[in-house]
Amino acid sequence: MSKILFVMTGVDYWTLADGTRHPTGFWAEEAVAPYEAFKAAGHEVVVATPGGVVPTVDKGSLAAEVNGGQENSDKLAAKLAAMTELQHPIRIADVSLDDYAAVFYPGGHGPMEDLAVDATSGKLLIDTLASGKPLGVVCHAPAALLAAEQDGANAFAGYQVAAFSNAEEAQAGFADKAAWLLETRLVEAGVQVQVGQPWEPNVVVDRNLVTGQNPSSSAPLAAELLSKLH
Repeated sequence: MSKILFVMTGVDYWTLADGTRHPTGFWAEEAVAPYEAFKAAGHEVVVATPGGVVPTVDKGSLAAEVNGGQENSDKLAAKLAAMTELQHPIRIADVSLDDYAAVFYPGGHGPMEDLAVDATSGKLLIDTLASGKPLGVVCHAPAALLAAEQDGANAFAGYQVAAFSNAEEAQAGFADKAAWLLETRLVEAGVQVQVGQPWEPNVVVDRNLVTGQNPSSSAPLAAELLSKLH
């Protein structure tokens, strides 16, 4: 049994352009769907966050309207509660990459706040990329790639990725409130963002990097990541 590292946001807010804090955290489906796939395949999951803080779920990701009804949202909440690893995270600074077969970053708006400027996470991303180990990043978590600076350039420049699109941010009602937009910032960093249809699964594979555009991309991304482990 090998271990898969979940690197997750440690904040419960996202600072908007006007300075107000929008409550957020990680997006439930983006943690639960891959977690279930990895565990079903016999892997162990270890959670790491900045400072080792227990990650906060975005309450919006447990709402009935984004989960196709209350029954589904109750099931998702129960699955989340069963993920005991979330209650015992380690610090990103204490991660030894040698211990893990793959690394996975779930999204939510939280990573836009902390992981986007976290140099420790950025170094882990650079090291994972160089190691050839599968690296999965979904939805807003590609914000973490912005912190992967090496010799004055982004380590992911030239890579093809999927990430939460400007169109989706607009449809979600945040594009005009955000301090910056993920797709725009990635493109500015030299990352080649492959934009799919809003809210439809879109998984992009480039070398050992596997990225997904939105929540519905998390399960297919997990399957792709697992295929790279065999």
